[in-house]
Amino acid sequence: MRLIIRNIPLGFLLICITYASCTAPKAVQTTNTQALPQSYSAATDTTNSAQLKWREFFADKNLVALIDTALKNNLDVLTTLQEIEVAKNNVRLKSGKLFPTITGAGSAGITKVGHYTSQGAGDASADITPGQLVPEHLNDYMVGFQSSWEADIWGKLHNAKKAAATRYLGSIEGKNFVITNLIAEIANTYYELLALDNQLAIIRETIQLQKNGLEIVKAQKDAAVVTELAVKQFEAQLYNSQGLEFELLQNIAENENNINTLLGRFPQKIARDKETFTAQIPSSIKIGIPSQILKNRPDIKQAELELFATKCDVKAAQAEFYPSLNVSGSLGYQAFKTAYLFTTPQSMLYSLVGDLTVPLINRSAIKAEFKNANAYQLEALYNYQKTILNGYVEVSNEMSNINHLEQSYSLKAKEVEALTKSIEISNDLFKSARATYLEVLMAQRDALSSRLELIEAKKNQFNAVTNIYKALGGGWK
Repeated sequence: MRLIIRNIPLGFLLICITYASCTAPKAVQTTNTQALPQSYSAATDTTNSAQLKWREFFADKNLVALIDTALKNNLDVLTTLQEIEVAKNNVRLKSGKLFPTITGAGSAGITKVGHYTSQGAGDASADITPGQLVPEHLNDYMVGFQSSWEADIWGKLHNAKKAAATRYLGSIEGKNFVITNLIAEIANTYYELLALDNQLAIIRETIQLQKNGLEIVKAQKDAAVVTELAVKQFEAQLYNSQGLEFELLQNIAENENNINTLLGRFPQKIARDKETFTAQIPSSIKIGIPSQILKNRPDIKQAELELFATKCDVKAAQAEFYPSLNVSGSLGYQAFKTAYLFTTPQSMLYSLVGDLTVPLINRSAIKAEFKNANAYQLEALYNYQKTILNGYVEVSNEMSNINHLEQSYSLKAKEVEALTKSIEISNDLFKSARATYLEVLMAQRDALSSRLELIEAKKNQFNAVTNIYKALGGGWK
């Protein structure tokens, strides 16, 4: 319930303000006490790769062209742009409430009052014009302007505007976060596609070698050197490799479609050069110091802005407990005949009214709104702290992953080299009857598996570098 007061005595006004001020609840104080470590365990300086623009970070021209297309056509990015537009309009909405509203007004009507009422009795004995009594049915015409304005004494409207403006800035950071994730997803899928291309080339090369080996075994079987069992074993291995070829072709088609979806277009071939995959070396990453992610990561900046916006919401909700002053007025012309409507000053009307409203009884709705604002503020604080923690952990995990992948790739390369030589050795020994065909098959199988795994390890290196670039907050610039 709100008490509306007009012709306000100063003493009573002071009593109302004092009462409202004393009974307004206190806002919960939210301070981020979560301190980041001074450095990462692997950091040596403050240089941070997130400062690089994505065009500088990614060297592959085909990948750069794909990202360019995605930034223009990706549906998630376009959706986020509309969210920014909504947030911008919300700022205009909140700003507009700070200023008076003026509306044009016009009306036409007819009135009949009861004869046995104070107005009816008075009209019956009064002249509306000299010698003419007030008619029983009285017309009423009015044109003019009406205005209203709420004085923002306690900063309620300003805090609402500030919250909306902060959320607008947060929506921009949200768009940057979408862009960061989009670029990382395109890059990772692109590297997956290049890896599949290279694995397909290895499979097809292996299939050709296995076909040649099968012809040799068939010849040896005809010469009674080996049995039919050897032929079937070689055939089975060939069929297995041919099956892998079709699996890779399907994976390639799916990855191409995934990239096209991210680019906002229907399926088509993705321009790429599989040779660049083996020739390129993953970019070196400098992770800097942990505090830099607070400025670089859009999701952390968005969470920080949302926390500030909720603080403004709490202040606006707290101001609901205080008296509010509304000023309204009107200016125009009013008459019972259109011929008299614009007669000045007889037909002029004007009014100016100040209303003071104070919540006195049954303030549960205002209290509930205030408690909700406090709860949202605490929720925003915990989300901000969680986002910071997740950012730090992501960087640490990816840095550890990069270091381990480098060692794993080095060992896997040595394994491939050893197994490739083992194929030559087993073939020579088999031809001289010093090794069985099973040893040849095992050598070929192990060499193929290790070569495919080496490509997978190289892809994981590219992905890890892309992921840590994203984790550091790079990609949206």
